[in-house]
Amino acid sequence: MRFDDPWYEASAAGWDEADGRQVAPEGGAPGSGDPRPASGVAEIYLEVHRSEAFREVRRRYRRFVAPAALAFLLWYLAYVVAATTAPALMARPVAGAVNVAMVAGLGQFLTTFLLTWAYARHARLRRDRAALDLRWDTQELTRGLAEQPRGGSGR
Repeated sequence: MRFDDPWYEASAAGWDEADGRQVAPEGGAPGSGDPRPASGVAEIYLEVHRSEAFREVRRRYRRFVAPAALAFLLWYLAYVVAATTAPALMARPVAGAVNVAMVAGLGQFLTTFLLTWAYARHARLRRDRAALDLRWDTQELTRGLAEQPRGGSGR
């Protein structure tokens, strides 16, 4: 059975054999047992890596992750520093037995969940479609390389 899904892993289908040869699983995806055209595949991935679309996906990732990680790290360090240098402040009651330290500690958990939600939302809205398009293009290029005639140069 052949899958045309770019998320499909060839190694799970039995394409990665120990002797380095391409062996098609039952149902016959293309593959005659010849060695993989590794240099052609490597060139495709290098071309994608150099593409503007790939750089844009990485740029969007960095624009979110770097400031978010820095902000969370500063918030965590502020909590630790306040807990060690200002115990009187952290022990100040807020409501009943709940003090500033407990509220700040629970705030750490809350910001972790909020940051996770914000990251997933950012990825879904700003990067996933572009990354999936890149993956589809890459899969089509490598699939086209694998379907070239084996006997000659293919050009």
